[in-house]
Amino acid sequence: DDRIVIVDIDEKSLAEEGRWPWPRTRVAELIDLLFDEYRIRLLGMDIVWAEPDISSGLNTLENLAQNRLANNAEYKKALEELRPSLMNDSIFARSLQNRPIVLGYYFDTETSIESANISGKLPPPVFTERQFGRDAPKIFEASGYGANLPEIQDSAIDAGHFNPDPDVDGIIRKVPMLVQYKDGYYASLSLAIARQILGGADITPVFAEHKKKLFGSSHYNLMEWLNVGSYQIPIDKYARTLIPYRGPKNSFNYISAVDVLNKNVDRQKLAGTIVLMGTSAPGLLDLRSAPMQTNFPGVEIHANLIAGFIDQNFKHQPGWVIGAEIVMVFLIGIMMALLLPAMSPLIASLFSVVTIGVVSLFNFYIWQSSNIVLPIASLLLLIVLLYVANMSYGYFVESRGKRQLAGLFGQYIPPELVTEMSSTTSEFSLEGESRNMTVFFSDVRDFTSISESLHPSDLQKLMNEILTPVTHIIHKHRGTIDKYMGDAVMAFWGAPLQDHDHARHALHAALDILSMLESLKEEFVSRGWPPLRMGIGIHTGVMHVGDMGSEFRKAYTVIGDAVNLGSRLEGLTKQYGVQIIVSETTMEAVDDVIYRELDDVRVKGKDRPVRIYEPLGIKGNVPKAVRDELKVYKQARKYYREQQWDLAELQFLNLQKMSPMMKLYSVYLDRIQFFRGNPPSDKWDGVFTYKTK
Repeated sequence: DDRIVIVDIDEKSLAEEGRWPWPRTRVAELIDLLFDEYRIRLLGMDIVWAEPDISSGLNTLENLAQNRLANNAEYKKALEELRPSLMNDSIFARSLQNRPIVLGYYFDTETSIESANISGKLPPPVFTERQFGRDAPKIFEASGYGANLPEIQDSAIDAGHFNPDPDVDGIIRKVPMLVQYKDGYYASLSLAIARQILGGADITPVFAEHKKKLFGSSHYNLMEWLNVGSYQIPIDKYARTLIPYRGPKNSFNYISAVDVLNKNVDRQKLAGTIVLMGTSAPGLLDLRSAPMQTNFPGVEIHANLIAGFIDQNFKHQPGWVIGAEIVMVFLIGIMMALLLPAMSPLIASLFSVVTIGVVSLFNFYIWQSSNIVLPIASLLLLIVLLYVANMSYGYFVESRGKRQLAGLFGQYIPPELVTEMSSTTSEFSLEGESRNMTVFFSDVRDFTSISESLHPSDLQKLMNEILTPVTHIIHKHRGTIDKYMGDAVMAFWGAPLQDHDHARHALHAALDILSMLESLKEEFVSRGWPPLRMGIGIHTGVMHVGDMGSEFRKAYTVIGDAVNLGSRLEGLTKQYGVQIIVSETTMEAVDDVIYRELDDVRVKGKDRPVRIYEPLGIKGNVPKAVRDELKVYKQARKYYREQQWDLAELQFLNLQKMSPMMKLYSVYLDRIQFFRGNPPSDKWDGVFTYKTK
């Protein structure tokens, strides 16, 4: 739009002229050039001149004249001669006189009247409450303002406020044309400029027609229009108008302020134009969020409004659209309520989509052709709600619901369980819930040193050779893989399908995994790979399970203290030199396994002690030698808890001879040695506390 030009205090201008604010004399020079050299038609300033300009040093010179040079007549005479050239505000004010220049200012609509700031001088109000009488509209009320210095305001032909009114999403779509302060109604910057475009035309309010007949009262105070001469600006009940955006930033010509000062601008670009002076420099904090883009210069918002005024191209939402909305909601609601139940799901879906499209296209057509803003959200919401209400029973919920949800779980659980979920009548969901479940953690021992000794391709093959059979075993025993963490695996039992034998399935899976590792030893050695050992921790307890994560990524997982304990148990396998550790709750839930009671411990992060066990194998499959050793171990543990250190030591030494590689016996022998020199208290409960994970 070549009719409106923005003289921009941009980064280029700041780089050449220095930081803002510039001396008022320099701005006065800019104004003189715009009117005298470039012959512009009108100037609007998206700037407030609220503070005196003291950059000339006049205050310092006057202070010298009153103090140190008070008796120096020549100095005082020279100062009086220089004074007119040093009064920057007066020079600036003179540049405004007798020129069509509209200044800017702002209102404070956020703070209370008691704490609001008031500075500068307001222009005369457009209306007063007395002019309206009992029909005075209730619009935005300001508690304070920041306006131009009186000398500057008195020199300008008019001024307008530049208060934005962003929507709840922070985007500016409307601007209040009027703001009330005390008993006065004050024009916006764009409205004040529009008035001056027409030579200072009067602004008159236009109320809703037939208000007495429609509302039974002559005091219905809803303004619908503001007449500026023969032009009209539509407004809502808060005296706001929709900004007729032409497009994104740079829909108007921008000219750098420093180029005007340096006379580097083609006169034809400015001659006869309406010029707005503002800033696009980020540091001057006048960048807004517009519907097309963020960081939209505030001065261009005023340019769009002025262009809309000149073209009479405003969008309008008259009072009758409320009735139109009610009629459309009623008609579409009746139509869909009658037709949808008689349609098949596919036809109903297509019909609803077509209805949404027709309503949207009709709304857009009215917006474009008639500049009328018809409500659309209520109609679209009605269509969607009626569709969902009709489809919620039957095809989508009852017939397809479980199969769709089972498909979602396919990434977590074995295909056999997915099939079972599709056909079962039990309920399952991705929603979070608390359940009694069993969690499983495994970790390959000495994996860091193993990975350093292998070529990356061999390491990849080794991990595949381990994780694939581990996953098959977990799936075979109805487990759900939670995640792979390098060489570690986390799984759980008891969700998404209920599993009353979750502890048994988890423990049997762990025993099968150890058997699988034993069977792979010879093959690994033949391929030049080290044989692998694995530590496994299993705990049964109440956990929170569900689809958890962020809006970017989610996973069906378990969390809670019981999960953390399972992880701690896996870590303890290193301390005791065993491959599986289960908690007491898991041991009690699985009675077909022979266990070795390892210890009573407090793990890091928990105050209550936990009794931990090592599963030795399925009953009937444990060799007699192992069962005999277990009897000796139980007696040794009994002496240990009774603080009979000599007897306990003797038994653990015998056990060590029976199984020299068993680290567990060395652990107890070390403790006995320690307790001999540091006897525990009489209240000692035999619990060992771990300070690390």
